[in-house]
Amino acid sequence: MTEQSQLFSAAAQTSPAQAAIKTKALRDQLQRWAHQYYVLDEPTVPDAEYDRVFRELQALEAEHPDLITSDSPTQRVIGAVMEGLTPVRHAVPMLSIHTETDTEATGAQAFDARVRRELGLSDADPAIEYVAEPKFDGLAMNLRYEKGRLVQAATRGDGEVGEDVTHNIRTIRQIPLTLPDGVPPLLEVRGEVYMRRADFDALNERQREQGGKTFVNPRNAAAGAVRQLDSNITLQRPLSFFAYGLGAITPAAEGGLVFRTHFELLQTLKSWGFPVAAQVQIATGATELVAYHQQVGASRDALPYDIDGVVYKVNSLQLQRDLGFKTREPRWAVAHKYPAQEMATKVEGIDVQVGRTGKITPVARLAPVFVGGVTVTNATLHNLFEIRKKGVRVGDTVIVRRAGDVIPEVVGVMPGNRVGYVPNFHMPKTCPVCGSDVVRVKGEANHRCTGGLFCAAQRKEAILHFAARRAMDIEGLGDKLVDQLVESNVIRTLPDLYRLGLSSLVALERMAEKSAQNVLSALEKSKQTTLARFLFGLGIRQVGESTAKDLAKHFGTLDALMGATQDTAATVEQLLEVPDVGPIVAQSVHTFFQQPHNREVVEQLRACGVTWSESARADKAPQVLAGKTIVLTGTLPTLSRDEAKDMLEAAGAKVSGSVSKKTSYVVAGEEAGSKLAKAEELGVPVLDEAGMLALLSGPGA
Repeated sequence: MTEQSQLFSAAAQTSPAQAAIKTKALRDQLQRWAHQYYVLDEPTVPDAEYDRVFRELQALEAEHPDLITSDSPTQRVIGAVMEGLTPVRHAVPMLSIHTETDTEATGAQAFDARVRRELGLSDADPAIEYVAEPKFDGLAMNLRYEKGRLVQAATRGDGEVGEDVTHNIRTIRQIPLTLPDGVPPLLEVRGEVYMRRADFDALNERQREQGGKTFVNPRNAAAGAVRQLDSNITLQRPLSFFAYGLGAITPAAEGGLVFRTHFELLQTLKSWGFPVAAQVQIATGATELVAYHQQVGASRDALPYDIDGVVYKVNSLQLQRDLGFKTREPRWAVAHKYPAQEMATKVEGIDVQVGRTGKITPVARLAPVFVGGVTVTNATLHNLFEIRKKGVRVGDTVIVRRAGDVIPEVVGVMPGNRVGYVPNFHMPKTCPVCGSDVVRVKGEANHRCTGGLFCAAQRKEAILHFAARRAMDIEGLGDKLVDQLVESNVIRTLPDLYRLGLSSLVALERMAEKSAQNVLSALEKSKQTTLARFLFGLGIRQVGESTAKDLAKHFGTLDALMGATQDTAATVEQLLEVPDVGPIVAQSVHTFFQQPHNREVVEQLRACGVTWSESARADKAPQVLAGKTIVLTGTLPTLSRDEAKDMLEAAGAKVSGSVSKKTSYVVAGEEAGSKLAKAEELGVPVLDEAGMLALLSGPGA
């Protein structure tokens, strides 16, 4: 019986009274965990435990549907496609804030002087207390709660009428669906829906890989996600939320709350479970406003989300009422901007750069433009498909975006500025660094250089991968040492590693004679390896550790594998015979060994003494553990985990990371944990190291 079946069976045997108590406990637990994870950024349980409790709640609600409530964690995503967005008239208009475009200190000083003047204060009167907070670059949102439950979420719209987007806002886990006891019967919380930069970058990368639309900036992506008719689409575009104020609220005479200051209001919202920006602080007078603007501006690039300025608000709510409004803007608040993160400029040329993994990236050479506080002359165009989709050509006027420390990018072309015919950009056929062929694997968006072992742009990455623990396992050959070896031109290709001498290593910074000798010993030891490790260490694209083992097992010798790559048609056919090797992997292996540079590096490595035991194809010979699934846990007395795994896989076993009813054996050492307990619970046979070795040598396993 599956876990899900067990859960539903248990739910069916639960009485209605017990189910009501259990569902409430599960909901409360899930909501606490979600608050710790999404609001406090302090997760207290692993994802698997959250998922387990979530599934238990789902099973109970399915068996007792009368217990389902709209605020249950299981109901966050309704999943139905809406017919359209319904207009919502705001009970209290969502007014905009005046923007101070002077990005220097005078912007804050001018606001403070204006407030003091309108309040009739003289220079002798005390300084005014303000609340300063980031100006988020997202989408304003009004959340309406009735009797502590979220009943509606609406966009700002025109300030008077917005759009009902409740079905999508429920997908944002930072927004509570229910509020604690003691909140006013009617409460409207206002804030900003935004998308974190990391989520935005991941979304755009996913869109590029799938050939879909990419988004200009996080605000654009957030706005598009909020207005989706299908909340399942919104769920795939992770959104976040910050609260910064109130709309309608039950009057104090009818059970509402009275706040004295804006800061007190924000702290109360935080206590009710709403995320409030950590940068919110009290600032007294113009001097502290200027300092805040400079302080946040200096850390702007390090923030995980976009801001385009800061907001100053008079802290005293009574003074806010005294100041009132001018037209449709409050006199008691202002937005103080930072330099724009998107600007227009001209494309003067398009070049390409070769990345450390061989990716060929087209780069626009721009007429210098000041964006996000720096002068930008280059911007990424990502790949050829993006260039075609955006229609970028040399001479075009384009919009350039720079946010945080992200590489500037061209996000679109301004129409109507192209003069005459300009040919399309085409990717080079050979790498500008090493001359190897440039290819694009079918189904991928990126072009890549095929000279991985030879190309100078990929040198560091190739060496580090070659030396990795699961590849050639060259201890002591880490990032800093490789950086020095490459930058000083001591190492140009992989075989140069095995030509290193003591004097060349000792000459490097922070490299004593003993450390140098340890590296040389590790290099000598690594010469005795396996064909699978060697193939994995070569860094062939699409060839991971498992595929390298399959290739080694299938062909038996390196010569057999390399010989099979000399004829294209035959290569593909032979490689497709290897278990779990499909057309993309087959083409990648063929392309790698077709490059003269790569074949030369392989031959030089062998000439340097890198060797392994080779045998004829062994896939027809019976293996003692073929068809068995084995899990390793704990510390074995004489074998490392990797050594044990290699021995088991060489005997035909599949080594898994988790225990299930399909597990044949669990090999347990000292300090074995939950996997051992799971094996005993399921009745899976448990072996020690000696038992494993006996299994490997004995017949009929």
